[in-house]
Amino acid sequence: MEAWRCVRRGYGRCVVGRGRYPTFPHHLKSLGRDWTTPWENLQRCCWNRHISSCMRWPGHYSRAPYPYFSSRHFSLNWRPPCLFESRTQFQYYNWRSDNLSQTSLIHLSSYVMSSEGDEPSSKRRKHQGMIKRNWEYICSHNKEKTKILGEKNVDPKCEDSEDKFDFSVMSYNILSQDLLEDNSHLYRHCRRPVLHWSFRFPNILKEIKHFDADVLCLQEVQEDHYGTEIRPSLESLGYHCEYKMRTGKKPDGCAICFKHSKFSLLSVNPVEFYRPDIPLLDRDNVGLVLLLQPKIPCAASPAICVANTHLLYNPRRGDIKLTQLAMLLAEISSVAHQKDGSFCPIVMCGDFNSVPGSPLYSFIKEGKLNYEGLAIGKVSGQEQSSRGQRILSIPIWPPNLGISQNCVYEVQQVPKVEKTDNNLAQTELKKTEVLVTAEKLSSNLQHHFSLSSVYSHYFPDTGIPEVTTCHSRSAITVDYIFYSAEKEDITGLPGAEVALVGGLKLLARLSLLTEQDLWTVNGLPNENNSSDHLPLLAKFRLEL
Repeated sequence: MEAWRCVRRGYGRCVVGRGRYPTFPHHLKSLGRDWTTPWENLQRCCWNRHISSCMRWPGHYSRAPYPYFSSRHFSLNWRPPCLFESRTQFQYYNWRSDNLSQTSLIHLSSYVMSSEGDEPSSKRRKHQGMIKRNWEYICSHNKEKTKILGEKNVDPKCEDSEDKFDFSVMSYNILSQDLLEDNSHLYRHCRRPVLHWSFRFPNILKEIKHFDADVLCLQEVQEDHYGTEIRPSLESLGYHCEYKMRTGKKPDGCAICFKHSKFSLLSVNPVEFYRPDIPLLDRDNVGLVLLLQPKIPCAASPAICVANTHLLYNPRRGDIKLTQLAMLLAEISSVAHQKDGSFCPIVMCGDFNSVPGSPLYSFIKEGKLNYEGLAIGKVSGQEQSSRGQRILSIPIWPPNLGISQNCVYEVQQVPKVEKTDNNLAQTELKKTEVLVTAEKLSSNLQHHFSLSSVYSHYFPDTGIPEVTTCHSRSAITVDYIFYSAEKEDITGLPGAEVALVGGLKLLARLSLLTEQDLWTVNGLPNENNSSDHLPLLAKFRLEL
C-alpha cells in the first residue's frame, strides 16, 4: 500500500535505502484528476510491489465501464509479459491480463484507496448505470396532510375535459457549458467525455423527450446553444420557446417553452434584476414571466401565469437575493392580476439558490418575513456561520426601485406589448397595476400569493434530505416548483384576502433522490444525467 501511494505521488520507492526518485521521467498526460504513464516505466519501478485496484485500461471508449485490476487478479510477485503487440484492444467485459504490453498505458487513479475493500474513501464511485425515479401520486392536497399514494413507474397521463384541465411542468437547470468550464473545480469527480456539450445535449434532449412535459422552465440556457440547437430541437417537438438572456457578460439565461397543442401565448414579460441606478442591484440575473391560455373547449377558462428565474448564487448576499425575489413577485402580481381583483393560477419555477427552511424559502411559502436582525448570509441557508456578516438594512432596497414591502409595483408601469404565437398581431396590453400608498419603514415583507412547494424536501420514512443538485462540493436542494394552492386551502393563510381563480391541484410529482443515491452513479453530471441538477417534474389539475 505504501508503494502504491508513492506511485500516486509520482515517486517510486528505492530498492535499497529510503530515498525516492521520480517514477515517471516523461511528461504525464492528464485525464481529469488522473494520470497516465507508459507501462514500461511503471514495471521498471514497481516490479515486485502490490498494485491496488486503481489501474484501468484507457483505450476503451469512456462510456463503457473501465476494467479494474486488483489484488484478486495479481499475486504480489506477478509480472506482466512484455512481448505482446502494442496497445492490444480488448472489450471491457472480457479482458485478459496477457493483453498488457510493453508500450501499453496504465491509468493511475487519483483516489485514495482503503486497504480493507479497495473502495474509494472519497465520494467518487465507480458504479455506473441509471437510477430509476418513480412517479409519486398525491391523494390529498391539504398543505399539512399531503400523502403519497404510492410509487409506480406508470406515467400519470394528463386529461382534459370541460370541467378540468391537466398539464405538466418541468423545471431544469441544464448547466451552461461556459459556466461548467469556468467552474471546472466542481466537476473533478467526472470523467472528461461526459462534460463535453456534444455528449451532454443529446442526453438532456433525451430526458425532455422522455418526460414530455407541457411546460418547460429551463435555467442556465446558453445563448449560442439556444439559437443553434436547443430552440430548433424543442420546436421540432411541438414547443413554442421564449428566452431571456442575462444582462451581463455571461451568455446564459432562462427559457420557458410550452406546447402549442396545450396553450396559446397571451404575454411575455422579461424581468431584469440589474439596475444601473441602484448600487444594490449590480448583478445580471434575470427572470421570465409568461401568461398562457389553456386550449380547452370551456371559454371561461382562466389564464395560467408561469414564472422562471435563476437567483444570485452568492451565499453572503441575501439582500440581493430577497430584492431579486421581490422584483419577480411584483412582476407576477402585475401579470396574474385580473380585472376583478383576483389572481389567476400561478406556477413559479427556478433555481433559487436557497435551501428548504431558509428565510427566503419560508417567505415564498408563508407569504411573510420579518427580517429585522437577520444576518445577510443567513437568508439563503447556504452558509451556517454568520460571523463577520452584517445585518440586513431596513428597508432592504431603496424607494426608487418602485416596489413596496408587499412585493407589488408602487407606480404605474409603461404598458407592455402583447405577443401572440404567430407574432402576426402585436397590440398594447394595458395592465392593471396594484397601487399602494407610501408605507412607513418596516422590516416586514409580504406577498399576496398562497404558494406550495411540489416537493416535501425530505423522505417521509427516513427523514433523509432530497437533493436537486450534486457536484464535488455539495449536494443540496436549491431548485423548486411552487404553485398557487386550491381556493379552499388558502383560508387563514397569509395572502388569503386575495382570491384565487380556481387554483391548482397537485396530482403527481417525479421523485427526487438522496445524495447517497447520486454518488452510486458518480454524482452529477454522469453518463445518463448530463447536468449537475436533476429535472423537477409535476402534474397539475386546474378545476374549471
